[in-house]
Amino acid sequence: MRIPQRRIGRDGPLTGVLSLGSWHTYDRMDFREAVSLLHTAVDAGISLFDVGVYGLPGSPPVFTDVLFSAMVRAAGLRREDYLLSAKLWLEGYPEHSLRSQLENAFFRAGVSHADLVILGDLRRDDTDLHALVTDLAELHSAGLIGQWGVNNWSASAIKAVHGFAAADGVPGPAIAQLKYSVARRSIPDGDPFASVFSLGVSLQASDVFEGGVLLGKGGRQVGRDPGDVRQRIAGSASGLAKAAASVGATPAQLCLAFTLTHPATTTTLFGATSVEQLTDNLKAVALVDRVGAAELRALVEPFWADRDAVDPEGP
Repeated sequence: MRIPQRRIGRDGPLTGVLSLGSWHTYDRMDFREAVSLLHTAVDAGISLFDVGVYGLPGSPPVFTDVLFSAMVRAAGLRREDYLLSAKLWLEGYPEHSLRSQLENAFFRAGVSHADLVILGDLRRDDTDLHALVTDLAELHSAGLIGQWGVNNWSASAIKAVHGFAAADGVPGPAIAQLKYSVARRSIPDGDPFASVFSLGVSLQASDVFEGGVLLGKGGRQVGRDPGDVRQRIAGSASGLAKAAASVGATPAQLCLAFTLTHPATTTTLFGATSVEQLTDNLKAVALVDRVGAAELRALVEPFWADRDAVDPEGP
């Protein structure tokens, strides 16, 4: 069964409701298995692949995006067979241009354009958001990017760039990549982001497993902990497993299915390190149909860890 397709933003391309991330994922896989995973994903209707350049100065080099390029070649995929989402980081902006960063990402991934780019966290208060919109419009006009979106920005910052883009008649943000899981719900489910989604900005749910913590796993690098609730999340893993079993599902399937119940969700981003894991997680789509969105949301209500712990406006 192929998974349903939804549109990125108001006028972007259609993509599968599930998408695959590459944050150090392919580095940990047997290469032949990784190619099989890519084949399986595309055959199932997963078309969007988040392929970021991850790594910090002074840290060991990482090659997950380079490996993705080799996987595509080995799988015999044409560029039109998949959508590529690249990351652009703002820590060095504007001293270091978005174009130079993008060209490096393209070189590593073996492509000439990105269908979607996601701007990283907005950590500096002095970032010129209007200039950022202008630079992205130039990249779009040059055919280097299609749609663009943001990662874990505040609702007010997203509305600001949307306003600049509308005033200038250039493409604005199409998607917001946000932490969204059975444990972290307050921001995507809150009123500030309801007003963002009403603008036509869609949701890409990310960190849906909390780096494996929600599945009772640990020891792997995970992202930031807004609200300082990760310990509470870890303590809920056994209860979540029981809730999943009550509807004939795995914890991973329940976590994925929950994110698909949000009306603004275009796609949910997750990682898989084996074909078996991927095919098992694909069953999350059928779980929504089998149990129902309202019932699933009620089932996971007790695991909402960041309720009243974070500002729904976002970072």
